[in-house]
Amino acid sequence: MESPTPREGGCQCGAVRYRIEGEPLGLCACHCKECQRQSGSAFGMSLLVPADCFRLLSGELASFTRNTDSGRALECSFCPGCGTRIHHRGDFDPACVSVKAGSLDDTSWLPTPTHIWTRSKQPWTPIPTAATCYEAEPD
Repeated sequence: MESPTPREGGCQCGAVRYRIEGEPLGLCACHCKECQRQSGSAFGMSLLVPADCFRLLSGELASFTRNTDSGRALECSFCPGCGTRIHHRGDFDPACVSVKAGSLDDTSWLPTPTHIWTRSKQPWTPIPTAATCYEAEPD
């Protein structure tokens, strides 16, 4: 996945800023009910990056842990000032961080995502024909 550098982003109030150093591993659009709730939309966008490529430049993150639809634990990190979700980290893959793609400064380079948890997607949400899809969470 070729993307511009540096890849930086942050929260809505500007207190939290981060940089992704290194190439992202993939992009997912998650249609699970929790991502719908978190994003306030039809799905959540997550950019998977190696954990050692994520650098917090300013601010601090607050977090809480919740169980996913698959039963796995997920740490959800956000700006304590404005509540913008910044990333998720699962106990099932601590070597990766799932950065909330909408928090990037430039999203124009993002590719067509893999769509997961499509069995709970909103019926009016179109998915491109060529997109890779999974009814639940892939292995």
